[in-house]
Amino acid sequence: MTSARAALPGDSADGKRLHDAHCTQCHDTGVYTRKDPLVLSLDALKQQLQDCSHMAKAQFSPAQMQNVVKFLNDQFYHFP
Repeated sequence: MTSARAALPGDSADGKRLHDAHCTQCHDTGVYTRKDPLVLSLDALKQQLQDCSHMAKAQFSPAQMQNVVKFLNDQFYHFP
């Protein structure tokens, strides 16, 4: 039986590379583990990433966005 995280499409390694190149210019990974999380679902994670990539002027393709979502979910959020 595979977990829902494993079933989430995308390339987590590429997501980490993109995250490290773009997202950490504005914040460290502490925002993902804070006690009062702003992101409470997979849909909210996708929306937050869209908002952040716009602010950072990062132009991710849909596949790259999915890769970052997969990395963040696998590493920090663990949404089903």
